[in-house]
Amino acid sequence: MQSSPTPPPAPNRREILTGLGLAAVTPLALGITTRPERPRVPVGPTVLLRGASLVLTMDPALGSGSLGALENADVLMRNGTIASVGTGLRPPPGTWIVDASGKLVMPGFVDTHTHLWQAVIRGGCTDGDLFGWFTRCTDPQRGRLTPEALHSFVRLAALDAVQSGVTTLVDWVDIFSYDLIESYVRALAGTGVRFTYAMFPSEADPTLVTKVKKDLVDPVPLGGFQVATHAARAVQHLNHAHWEAAQDLGVMLNSHVLERPEQRADDPIGVLTDIGALGPRLLINHAIHLTDDEIAAVSAHDVRAAHCPLSNMRLGSGIMRLSEFGRRGVKVGLGLDGGTNDSSDFHALMKTAIGLQRARATGAGIFPQVHDVLRMATLGGAEALGISDRTGSLTPGKRADVVVVDPAALNFAPRFDWVGQTVFNGRPENVEAVFVDGRPLKFDGRLVDVDTNRVVREAETAAARLRAAG
Repeated sequence: MQSSPTPPPAPNRREILTGLGLAAVTPLALGITTRPERPRVPVGPTVLLRGASLVLTMDPALGSGSLGALENADVLMRNGTIASVGTGLRPPPGTWIVDASGKLVMPGFVDTHTHLWQAVIRGGCTDGDLFGWFTRCTDPQRGRLTPEALHSFVRLAALDAVQSGVTTLVDWVDIFSYDLIESYVRALAGTGVRFTYAMFPSEADPTLVTKVKKDLVDPVPLGGFQVATHAARAVQHLNHAHWEAAQDLGVMLNSHVLERPEQRADDPIGVLTDIGALGPRLLINHAIHLTDDEIAAVSAHDVRAAHCPLSNMRLGSGIMRLSEFGRRGVKVGLGLDGGTNDSSDFHALMKTAIGLQRARATGAGIFPQVHDVLRMATLGGAEALGISDRTGSLTPGKRADVVVVDPAALNFAPRFDWVGQTVFNGRPENVEAVFVDGRPLKFDGRLVDVDTNRVVREAETAAARLRAAG
């Protein structure tokens, strides 16, 4: 990917040689080895992605079809927002121009449910179901965490998400001491990703919840906050306190719901109904084993849902009835779900969201289709989180959360149907650039201003210390 400010840069060495009739005299031919110069990362408040072969705006008013597709189009970002999308845009003075020819441009992915700290146990407990995962993986490690170790794991996982094209994530966190929470939020803020910290208070302590939101999260421009809970009859008093705290703070309540069939005894939908939480400010995660009546209630009250197909498959939890949710118009986003997703491959997540429904129905014509799952991964996720006025599409006026995909790769080429190939062929390495709020976090296939070797090394060291402490 080539980028440059306006006016254009001075002629390069090849251009000078060409003018002298010496273009064939290469450094290699002279016995000189050189390293190709890396394109400079765009800086400044205004960036133009010029001449993208395909732009998926997710706004039907801007282009064709439900994905608002445009060919050979430009995307202008200014002061952190999408300023304009169209063909032949005229950049204002001082614009940094990025050549996006041959590329695909779209909104960044929205991860509606994750647990970043679980990077410490990636690939662990592979023969366990949800309860085995809790007993053998998460519970022992959580108790050993230090602020320094936690920071390294969260940073590692958040950067992994960014490099795969995630620009917004919701992190459901059951970390309790204030020093750990502070380290967690600091790690998130340092990556530049747009995030929501969904805090699970182990006790009915509105003072701590308020302090975390106001002192730690609110000062972060890209930070958001939710109150998290585990809906169950045995702790209904705590669920009620969590809902009251969410209402007082004007944020969403975020609950795990019926991930396993054994959790039917908890009656989570009944509990959420009884405490008055059913509504658009409730996000339910997994929601695999809901009855027809419960899906109808979720739909009628505009409850939002996070679908985590890779995690559900890995833990043997079951297959969400996503087609029924879609038929009833429930707002559903996709979630990586932390450690049980093992990596942050959002393309694999989209492909699995389609594949599991087809396997369940033994047919390919069922919801979601490719355009449905692309929408779920972007605008649909933003709608589920109640932030679609800010992100999720390339609509002018929204925040400039944008990814650039390079299809010129062995796993992607040749071009047949780039929309389908984005879902079924794409991998994180095809994501060439990631912008959040107009700021490049990944460019030319590399994370910007990140020493990835150091990030990995520090996470490895921290994990080794935790294992030794056990």
